[in-house]
Amino acid sequence: MSERPEMFEGVDTVWQDGEFVDFEDATTHVLTHGLHYGTGVFEGVRCYDTANGPAIFRWEEHLQRLYDSAKVYDIEIPFEQAELSEATLELIRREELQSCYIRPIAYYGYGPLGLNPSKSPVETAIAVWPWGAYLGEEALEEGVDVAISSWRKHASSQIPTNAKTTGAYVNSVLANLEATGNGYTEAIVLNKEGNVAEGPGENIFLVRDGEIHTPGLAESILDGITRQSVIDLAEDLGYTVHEGATISRGELYTADELFFSGTAAEVTPIRSVDDNEIGAGTKGPVTDEIQTRFFDVLDEAPEQYDDWFTYV
Repeated sequence: MSERPEMFEGVDTVWQDGEFVDFEDATTHVLTHGLHYGTGVFEGVRCYDTANGPAIFRWEEHLQRLYDSAKVYDIEIPFEQAELSEATLELIRREELQSCYIRPIAYYGYGPLGLNPSKSPVETAIAVWPWGAYLGEEALEEGVDVAISSWRKHASSQIPTNAKTTGAYVNSVLANLEATGNGYTEAIVLNKEGNVAEGPGENIFLVRDGEIHTPGLAESILDGITRQSVIDLAEDLGYTVHEGATISRGELYTADELFFSGTAAEVTPIRSVDDNEIGAGTKGPVTDEIQTRFFDVLDEAPEQYDDWFTYV
């Protein structure tokens, strides 16, 4: 087996198909259907060390989306949601993690190869590991430099955009590879009409004249759970949020502020797009207020947002 990546150092256990197994034994066959055809669904979730103890952020919403994504692809996950929930909580306890990233995945496993996966078994796994800021700790304060990708986001008429599907993320991989290969931190992907969709793994928000705009679901975006959390927090702070916006590429360059949201990215400012400085080229005041409130909620787990947290 190849050397273990640093991010997985210290991880001892993975939950796989109903059992807790040693990390090194959590393997799958090379003729797994999902490996060849991308027929799997997954989620990315975070557990935070809150004032009330370790808690998974919006776990029920993530878990429901996993099952909704599976339904689109006729993947019948062979476990009830409550079983996956308890397995995840127990896995975090076994790993003795106060905060972590959680990756549940379900996919068509080893069976007959061919486009129709119906005769392949569905395999399910959950892994957890410590993970800091996805785009870098300094990015949360200083912002990131991004580029418009030449790769377009697939339309919902081609591949469902409301499902988190393993195979569909090759679109995001290409966009990220292009951006990082050209010296940028991340990409922004346009949809087939040429309007702004999202980042490869993030939703995007634009601030103009004190109001907040984010592409709507009709723009081929994933309905991000952190996106909705940001919308809720922004409205609670008194901001007007246009959550069904259509945003042109040119509007990005003249925005007062831009920021990403996502489970991995959390709330990350964007300081430039295609080498065009956004605002003052630093984290703007609206972004700062929303980001501060976001992390305060994650730290304090206030009663107002109690239903956002599932305690370990």
